[in-house]
Amino acid sequence: MISPEKIIEHYKRDKLLFETIKNLDIQILPEPNVDIYHSLVASIVSQQLSTKVVKVIWGRFTGLFADGYPDPESLLSIEHQVLRGVGLSNSKASYVKNVAEFSLNNDMSFEFLQQKGDEEIIEYLSQIKGVGRWTVQMILMFPMDRPNIFPVDDLGIQNAMKKIYGLELEKKELKVKMIEIASVWQPYRSLASKYLWKYLGT
Repeated sequence: MISPEKIIEHYKRDKLLFETIKNLDIQILPEPNVDIYHSLVASIVSQQLSTKVVKVIWGRFTGLFADGYPDPESLLSIEHQVLRGVGLSNSKASYVKNVAEFSLNNDMSFEFLQQKGDEEIIEYLSQIKGVGRWTVQMILMFPMDRPNIFPVDDLGIQNAMKKIYGLELEKKELKVKMIEIASVWQPYRSLASKYLWKYLGT
C-alpha cells in the first residue's frame, strides 16, 4: 500500500494542486470499513444534513434497534411513520428500507464487492432505488478506501476546482474540464478529492 506522502509527491505533476494541498492535513483511514451495508444506510441518513443534525438523527434512528445496529430484518419490520418520527425524510425512510431489502437478496459483503472494479460496484449498488452514482462513490472513497475515485458531480469538488484553477465554465463543460485536469492525478484521484474538500473547508 503506497503511503499518503508518496501520493502527495505524485501530485507535483500538477503544480496548482500541489501548492494548494501541501500544507493541509487530513485524516487518513487506518483500514477499510468492511460493513458496506451499514455504511450505505448511514450515508443515506446523513445526506444533505449538518454534522450536528446527523448526530442527533442517527442517534434516534439507531435507538430503534435493540443493540443499536439497524440489521436488515429489523429495519424492514419498522413502520414507515416510525422512521419519519425519528427525523428521516419521507424519501430517506424508503431508501434505507430499499438498502435493507437489497442486502437480504444480494451479496453486499466487502469480500464480494472488493473483487469488483469501481464502475462495476457503482452499477451494482445503483440498482437500489435511492442510491445514485455519487452515493456509491462516497462508499468507494471512504469505507472501501478505493484510491482512484473522482466525484465530478460533487458540488464541493466543483467549487474547489473553480477556485484553484480559475474555471468559469458550468455544467457539462465544467465537468469535462475537471475530468481532464484530474487525469493527471491518476491513479490517486480519491486522496486529491479529499484534499479539495479540506481546502474548501478552510
